[in-house]
Amino acid sequence: MRSSRLFCVGAIGIALLLGGCATYHALPLAGSSNLKMSLEQLDLTVPSRELNNGPTKIDPEIPLSPDEVGLIAVLNSPALASQPGQLSAARAGLLSATLLPNPSLSADYGFYLSGPGTSNSLAASISEDIRSIVTYGPRVKAAKARVGQVKADLLWQDWLVAQRARLLAVDIYADGRELDIRSKELKLLDNEVNQVRTATSAGNLALSAEAPLLAAQASAEIAIATTRMRLIRNWQDLDALIGLDPSVRFAIARPSLISLPDNIKPLIETLPNRRPDLVALRLGYMASDQDVREAILGQFPAFILGPAGGWDTSRVYSMGPSITLGLPIFNRNQGKIAAARATRVQLHADYQARLDGAVGTSKALIARIQTLKSDLKKSRAGSEEADSLAGSALQAFKEDNLDERSLTDYQTAALERQLDVLNYQRALDETTLALSIELGTGFPEALLVSPDKVTHP
Repeated sequence: MRSSRLFCVGAIGIALLLGGCATYHALPLAGSSNLKMSLEQLDLTVPSRELNNGPTKIDPEIPLSPDEVGLIAVLNSPALASQPGQLSAARAGLLSATLLPNPSLSADYGFYLSGPGTSNSLAASISEDIRSIVTYGPRVKAAKARVGQVKADLLWQDWLVAQRARLLAVDIYADGRELDIRSKELKLLDNEVNQVRTATSAGNLALSAEAPLLAAQASAEIAIATTRMRLIRNWQDLDALIGLDPSVRFAIARPSLISLPDNIKPLIETLPNRRPDLVALRLGYMASDQDVREAILGQFPAFILGPAGGWDTSRVYSMGPSITLGLPIFNRNQGKIAAARATRVQLHADYQARLDGAVGTSKALIARIQTLKSDLKKSRAGSEEADSLAGSALQAFKEDNLDERSLTDYQTAALERQLDVLNYQRALDETTLALSIELGTGFPEALLVSPDKVTHP
């Protein structure tokens, strides 16, 4: 009867243990590409950053601004598809750190064979590793910091993908404008070449008059081919970044001016608390510092403690503590301490190098922006003057005071000036965008992980 009860209790215990175990579920790989053939097939719903406002949806039927292209990239980029897995892995590490090792249960049952005894003997004990409790605090703090580090790293990845998409959108728009201008220039040259050929065929011009025009025509055709190839590459890069088929095209609106504060100094001074990659490095350093604390506490010798009891073959009952203590003679955890300290020193240097690089690059970009603004202002003035001269030349041509060859030269010069303005504007947009990346501007503060307040996710 007693044995049957023990069997029932044991069966229930095993069933409970099995009920809490994880089970296997297959996760098969895809057998085909997941690239979309249109914007409508993408996720275009942008969640609101405010609790009272609902999500908004980007309209794919109208030209998209570079900012909207950046949002679409964050929502759909295949490069960001592994982010949930990375965060889950970090949280799994935190879960592992918060769990204490299972207590150990041991039992010895001896069958009575002969001698002065009268019954079988039994000895049982349950014990727990005390060192894991001693190192619990810094171990959990390190795991929490690493979860925050992963969150900040993922936010930085989002930002870089969004900025890359914005930059490609700006370049694609500029490439389209450049193609239009160069096509107009080539059309003027083609018209002038045809007229010169007609004149030379009639004997009104020497054959040598055609040579410089043919050279200019060839240069214009090469420039158009180069711009068209660059446009194709940019479209393909943008499609790949968003998760679209390389053949997909959509309308991009004219980029708006990227605004930055007049005083950049406060933004540079607050970089460590605002830029996610720097926040991530700080959190990684905090985790490494806790690793050092854990390694130092790990010098505490292996100490296993628990109650033990039972009876011998004479039915003499006994109970008391069971202690297993490791003697710190050969291994005093010095290897782990040295490794943890070396890692902390390395992360300290990595953080300083990243911070110095961010500050130096920001200052360099600021100086470059100032130069580009000055050059753009001069270029616009030159373009306006060239347009005015081209307009005057056209009026003179209509009044038969100017030949068509000279008119074409004026018009071509005006188009070249427009190209100069376009190139300076593109360079200014790209440099300003690069500065916004370095300064970490545009991040919602609510999404940032404070390195001083890392909580359980």
